[in-house]
Amino acid sequence: MWRAIASNALTLFIVILVVAAGILAWGREAYRGPGPLADAVCFRVERGASLSAVSRALEAQGVVSDARIFRIGADYSDKADLLKFGSYLVPPSASMRDVVDLLTAGGQSTCGREVNFRIGVNSADVILRELDPGTNRYVEVVKFDPAEEAIPQPYIDVAEDRDLRFRVTLAEGVTSWQVVEALKRADFLTGEVAAVPPEGALAPDSYEVERGSAREALIGRMTEAQSLILEALWASRAADLPYDTPEQALVMASIVEKETGIADERPQVASVFVNRMNKGMRLQTDPTVIYGITKGEGILGRGLRQSELRRETPYNTYVITGLPPTPIANPGRLSIEAALNPDTTPYIFFVADGSGGHAFAETLEQHNANVARWREIERARGEEGSTGVQGE
Repeated sequence: MWRAIASNALTLFIVILVVAAGILAWGREAYRGPGPLADAVCFRVERGASLSAVSRALEAQGVVSDARIFRIGADYSDKADLLKFGSYLVPPSASMRDVVDLLTAGGQSTCGREVNFRIGVNSADVILRELDPGTNRYVEVVKFDPAEEAIPQPYIDVAEDRDLRFRVTLAEGVTSWQVVEALKRADFLTGEVAAVPPEGALAPDSYEVERGSAREALIGRMTEAQSLILEALWASRAADLPYDTPEQALVMASIVEKETGIADERPQVASVFVNRMNKGMRLQTDPTVIYGITKGEGILGRGLRQSELRRETPYNTYVITGLPPTPIANPGRLSIEAALNPDTTPYIFFVADGSGGHAFAETLEQHNANVARWREIERARGEEGSTGVQGE
């Protein structure tokens, strides 16, 4: 009798072990296997949230199939206490193990909202964007100019979101004064800028910043970036350029930057100015004259007057020979490259061609014909503007 009881008990124990092993295998497969998520979602972990609360939220949003298995797996992998707050893009079919790794990797948000403060030549604006998990692309929520418009409600609503990310984007061709003035209106930055940086010293780029970052520190990053770009490109410059120092090259780059916004055209534009300098001709470029009037503090907002073209200033390249004393804007990498490695061309003139680019010419006769065509385009548009590099 006792032998029968012992045998039955052993059989029951074996059955229990088999069932337990089956449950364990099922749980392991459920934890490691593809999850139920059909489309990517942006999942947020609140600061200080418990594993229990996160697992329930994941199950409620259809990210995981079983909150309990998720918790057991996280605990078994020693990651139960490593959750990092933030917003995370969870891809379709992500396993529970993948989700645990994602939410404990490092705390850097991979989706959610971003504020991009863009500093342009004519204005600065703020764009609030939010990632669309389905397309993995940012969608604009609201855009406004903090100098001209009231702060819109959607921006106010997310102002206290500690997970909100920030960046400052500096456009090519802005002046240092414009940068400093615009940064004063970036409400997520702190501190004052002691002085306007030298013209040309700031690298146009997009800079990620943290809420509360110092404006002076950001200016320092921009300055260091431009210095490194100029140093690297100066080392690979073409031979026989008509300027002897990196600082002079930066002046030329700023002129190229202001004369054309077409990337492929910059080496050609640079070649015109290099050719003119090599021939002892004046540069005769409107943007330098404009800078002599505005000092880089805002835009002129009108055409140049003949009296201004004749007035002698250090920046009037219709009057002076050679380069002006400083850059006239902050040039980007492509313009610096063009100034240091211009195309080899015979051109000494160029004028707008109506397409956004320029028509180049080797002789004054060719240039005058190009100017005449441009004047016809202007008359048809009811406009009047610059002709580019003039004849002498």
